[in-house]
Amino acid sequence: MRALFGLVLVAGLGLAGTAVVMVRGQFQAQDRAIAQSRAMIAAVTPTVAVWAVRERMVYGQPLTPGDVVEIQYAAPYLPEGAFLVDPEAAAAAGGEEPPAALFPEGEEARRVVLRQMEPNEPVLAIKVSEPGEDAGITSRLSAGMRAFAISVDVASGVSGFLRPGDRVDVYWSGQINEGVDMGREVTQLIESGLRLVAIDQTADSNMTGAVLAQTVTVEVSPQQVAKLAQAQSTGTLSLSLVGQGDATVAAAIEVDQRSLLGIEEAPVEVAAAEPPPPEVCTVRTRRGAEVIETPIDCPTN
Repeated sequence: MRALFGLVLVAGLGLAGTAVVMVRGQFQAQDRAIAQSRAMIAAVTPTVAVWAVRERMVYGQPLTPGDVVEIQYAAPYLPEGAFLVDPEAAAAAGGEEPPAALFPEGEEARRVVLRQMEPNEPVLAIKVSEPGEDAGITSRLSAGMRAFAISVDVASGVSGFLRPGDRVDVYWSGQINEGVDMGREVTQLIESGLRLVAIDQTADSNMTGAVLAQTVTVEVSPQQVAKLAQAQSTGTLSLSLVGQGDATVAAAIEVDQRSLLGIEEAPVEVAAAEPPPPEVCTVRTRRGAEVIETPIDCPTN
């Protein structure tokens, strides 16, 4: 009987030890899981609250407080021009001036959509107008720049594939009316990389399909306005579409009919100068009313 009791006691002690080891292992696993969770939380990218659109917004739509929703965006990857929900708090944390507010003056000074936005897409300054402004060309011009309209057709307008926001090179074709090249027909690159701000009467960059425009409006400086106006009044202008992301600056280009066809200019023949006539020396002798000229050798110098 005592032997049986001892056996049961030993078995109970063994089971208790096993239970203690198992519980200790569970606690250690929990500690490891907690440590991993803390490490993951520490490694999580910080976020910031920004305004995004609730639904799809297209060009020309007014943007009101009811059209936006607050979302969390990864702070290190925040795009330039995003509108923060609490710009003053962000400025206090960063020690800079407060970023622009989306609706600084309430709904009365609402903004207008300039570029299409999809649901939950952050609102960017480049995609909306200034508070109280419309979606016209003036809201798209950079400081100090002007809008200039160029007449185009199917050929000069790149077959209707131009869109607001594209960049183009401008070529002038006409006849030179002054100087040694008077009468020569030439085509010359006069402006490079001009930004289009409107096609006909629309500034919507989300146009689809080819548009056979009659005018395109470019963003230029006042000096370029004068240059283009003079070029348009003395010849014809053609546009060449610049590829997206192409930062190449086009060099000076000029082509005339001779260079186009590979015709070499004929050399100018200079006529040989005729030798001067031989010098003739004479002596005049008067015999009464008659004067006689007698040739003699000319004196040498």
